[in-house]
Amino acid sequence: MTAALPAIQITDMETGANLIAQLPLANPSEALEQINAMLDSLKASPPSPEIHLGILEQIRIPLCFVAEELARTYHNKALPLAELEESRFLRVVETWRKMGKSYSYCAQGIHADPEDPNYANYLAGILHRNLYYTGAIIHEHYRARQELPHGIWLDLHGYYETAEEWGVAIVPVVDPLEGEQHITHCTASYVTLLLIELASPYSHTVRDQNLIRRWAYLWAPLVSVQSVDSDLEVPPFVVDLMQDKALHPANNGVVAESARRLDTSRLTMQLGQVQTQLKQKILPSQLGLGEETNAHARKLLDKLIGPWTQSAIPRRFRRFDATGQVKVCQSFENMHLAISGQPFAQPEAVRTYSRNDFDDMATFRHMVEPESMLHIRQCNLDYPVDNWQVINHSANGFRLCRTVAGQKMLHSQLLALCPHDGDRYLLGAASWLMQENSEGNLILGVSVLPGMPKGVAIQPRDSSRGNGEPYVRAFLLPAVSAINAPTSLVLPSGLYRPERHMVLCEDEKLEPITLKHMLQRGEDFDRVSYVVNEEY
Repeated sequence: MTAALPAIQITDMETGANLIAQLPLANPSEALEQINAMLDSLKASPPSPEIHLGILEQIRIPLCFVAEELARTYHNKALPLAELEESRFLRVVETWRKMGKSYSYCAQGIHADPEDPNYANYLAGILHRNLYYTGAIIHEHYRARQELPHGIWLDLHGYYETAEEWGVAIVPVVDPLEGEQHITHCTASYVTLLLIELASPYSHTVRDQNLIRRWAYLWAPLVSVQSVDSDLEVPPFVVDLMQDKALHPANNGVVAESARRLDTSRLTMQLGQVQTQLKQKILPSQLGLGEETNAHARKLLDKLIGPWTQSAIPRRFRRFDATGQVKVCQSFENMHLAISGQPFAQPEAVRTYSRNDFDDMATFRHMVEPESMLHIRQCNLDYPVDNWQVINHSANGFRLCRTVAGQKMLHSQLLALCPHDGDRYLLGAASWLMQENSEGNLILGVSVLPGMPKGVAIQPRDSSRGNGEPYVRAFLLPAVSAINAPTSLVLPSGLYRPERHMVLCEDEKLEPITLKHMLQRGEDFDRVSYVVNEEY
């Protein structure tokens, strides 16, 4: 536990600047505690609003660096978070909240003249920072896969509505965190968060979440927020400033006076142009989209175009409410055992034995028949499973819930699951993952891989060890013509290379194959297509 820092008092800019310059950025945890001590001091003994605001503006850049360094502790981590991971997440979120409140204290203490030409700029700047740090809390919860705190959307709506009432919603604001002398405004900051939420952030990796945030910030100025005119057709989606939720479908065409709609017509045109440019092999970096591959940027953009243009996208498969339990198994070793129903064994040609195996053979050789297969010891067929409650399901997936007791869960990892209404295991990927605030339950969305899986073994044939390379566990998925899914293999991550030669062992039958295309990539697996070679 961090020791309490000595009390400090900040009365002028020089004192504040010196404290900021002395922050130990090489020790992010200590630096964050010192920043919190400064914020507590500013609250307990506030200097003049102008000095208070100036110090907060200087804190922003080092705080952003420190928070990102600490976030590495809990980003891309399995849920539920470990004690250290959770404590750092909560501390970062607490600091974001303190920053937002500190800017509010500045607004309360200022006695500017409304007739002053700089008055609007001052109010716009304060409200923008309120929106920014409320948005930082939201985004941090998305990246840590934690449920949003109650009332957070009402806070965000409240800051935006205040900007509307004071007539400063589109007054230009400088934001150095987004680039040298970058100009934005309150509406753009507000829309950025609405776009991020529309992208279903819990279904994306942290890498893609950061890209989505960058793109949302880039294109948010193209979107306008407008009141809903009752004389016109009610839009399909609205955001109600008096409800603790983001953009949502309009209920029965009836909306309240507090409802707003997003005009995404200019954004729709921009997304179409970017999509065309990416198809023309223009690099994403040349379009301001970050240092990403063209293929990855196109794939992500294709997922965003529907929600960001507010297009009605029906589900491919209808969801049904259900009850019951689903058994979920993890790790290639346990999943292979669950699906095949028998222990994994190396084919005889490459089988190797341990020292204990040789000792057993020497001791019990009189029990071994030369013409029969050697079985050293019986494998334990037990494997760990977790029971998840079914929330709903469709033809290609499940929505499940479980307490924190059980195995940790990673987004996009491979799973074997036995449905509540079946007796065979399917393969699926964790496509949506979040931990609730109240009970701490895990909510899991599983996308089922097409085809009934079969446990097989696979051997690389391009290494210096030649035929002596050991076989590894893999899964064979048959073709599903109804959805144009080809026959595929599910391999542990790291084995796939295009045109790589391997040997497939299925029911003790060996087939030379060549890996072809990547069909799906997860946290710990690759699903790939392949062809059977005519000869070795």
